[in-house]
Amino acid sequence: MSSNSQSSTAIIFHYIPNYIGYLRVITAVISFQLMKSHPIYCTSIYAFSCLLDALDGHAARYYNQTSRFGAVLDMVTDRCTTSSLICFLCVLYPDYALIFQLLVSLDLASHYMHMYATLQTGGKSHKNIDKESSFLLNLYYTNRKVLFSICAFNELFYIALYLYYFPLYNITISGVPYSAAGVLAAICFPFYLFKQLTNIIQLKRASVMLAQLDVEDLQEKKE
Repeated sequence: MSSNSQSSTAIIFHYIPNYIGYLRVITAVISFQLMKSHPIYCTSIYAFSCLLDALDGHAARYYNQTSRFGAVLDMVTDRCTTSSLICFLCVLYPDYALIFQLLVSLDLASHYMHMYATLQTGGKSHKNIDKESSFLLNLYYTNRKVLFSICAFNELFYIALYLYYFPLYNITISGVPYSAAGVLAAICFPFYLFKQLTNIIQLKRASVMLAQLDVEDLQEKKE
């Protein structure tokens, strides 16, 4: 690789939104280290890492520093961060390990296949989905408020499950004590289900797109 090429790629790596992405990775790793024994510190740092997810996109648009590397870094960090938290939930709740394993598999498979199918069909971004293709995915990916809210509730649900293991805080409702983490999980659960539904639709849509490309290849071979 020439020095000019190295210099050119360095520009991308030094984009401001990508620095935010690096900080997300660092804070996520710190939170993983604290998961076992320091739930409050862990949750605070993990939540901060997740909040940076909204900031990097804003910075990319504000500074006009969007990049393919940044988009993939953002998506990979999202998947790795959430998956790592779910892995720890398997440790805390071993009886539900299979469910957590399936949730991780669904999340990774749907996003990978969706991005791959988008690239194979000539799309530049996995977030560009028309209403005719999928109204629900179009709403999820094109409306920033919806995207941020659903992703936030999805992460909060897993955080609540994590905190529920530690008897930290209780709240009283109508004279009945409840776990604050349990109440948070209950509030987040409907939005969490919506996120899993989008993953299923995304996986199905990507599968159909790839199968259609295979059919086109078969038709070309016959001709």
